[in-house]
Amino acid sequence: MNRKYDAIVIGGGQAGPSLAARFAGAGKSVAIIERHLFGGTCVNAGCTPTKTLIASARIAYDARRAHDYGIELPTAGIAVNMLAVRARKERIVDASRTGLENWIRGMQNCTVYKGHARFESARSVSVDGQVLTSEQIFINVGGRPRIPAFPGIDNVAVLTSTSLLELEELPAHLIIVGGSYVGLEFAQMYRRFGSDVTVIEKEPRLLSHEDLEVAAAIQSALEAEGIQIRLGAECIRLAHHAESVTANVHCSEGSPQITGSHVLIAVGRMPNTDDLSPLRPRFGEADGT
Repeated sequence: MNRKYDAIVIGGGQAGPSLAARFAGAGKSVAIIERHLFGGTCVNAGCTPTKTLIASARIAYDARRAHDYGIELPTAGIAVNMLAVRARKERIVDASRTGLENWIRGMQNCTVYKGHARFESARSVSVDGQVLTSEQIFINVGGRPRIPAFPGIDNVAVLTSTSLLELEELPAHLIIVGGSYVGLEFAQMYRRFGSDVTVIEKEPRLLSHEDLEVAAAIQSALEAEGIQIRLGAECIRLAHHAESVTANVHCSEGSPQITGSHVLIAVGRMPNTDDLSPLRPRFGEADGT
């Protein structure tokens, strides 16, 4: 079965629904295809869940400092219930995602397809046994965490910025490989929840794309909260050790080994365009240039 549309949008992330709404609002027929969860990275595995967890971590952090403000709490200390923290995150994410999906499905002139889109030609895609055609096809498939080929990584149960969001226990010692935005956000978050945290970065400083002064100020703030920073890690090797994970690093200073309970790989992201085969249209291909 073939169906023709004025526009096809592949992916229901941040840009896709708004683009579909513009077409539909102009009276054009539009198909939007989503293979998994509406909202994309931001709603499901980025902005919304991480900021929700950060808010919980900040409450724990402030509670531990209550004495500084003249507030006395029980001497037993602050207990973080990660199941309850995760449940709160899930409620907020689900409400955002459900609201977005209901909005899309309620649009006139817009048809929603749930399934994996694959190009059949420069102007057609297949999804769920159907072929959809259009002169305009927009790719909005987002990205996913990149997993580097570190020695030993295949033998270790590593976490990504997505899978860490589903963790139900508090890591005793979270090792984070990657000293940029994502890694540092989780570093502060889990330190405030109560985990020991070590950040390993191969560059000689954190946040290599930022000004030196900015990176230095952030490092000082993180270290003041008890986060260990290991820079200049030229050779990173992971190994399973009893019920722990060991990261072997060659740094200019410090121990050559770090042992923790969990390891997060936060070394960047890669696009999801690689599974739109069998045909990947190139720039200019559709118009013959």
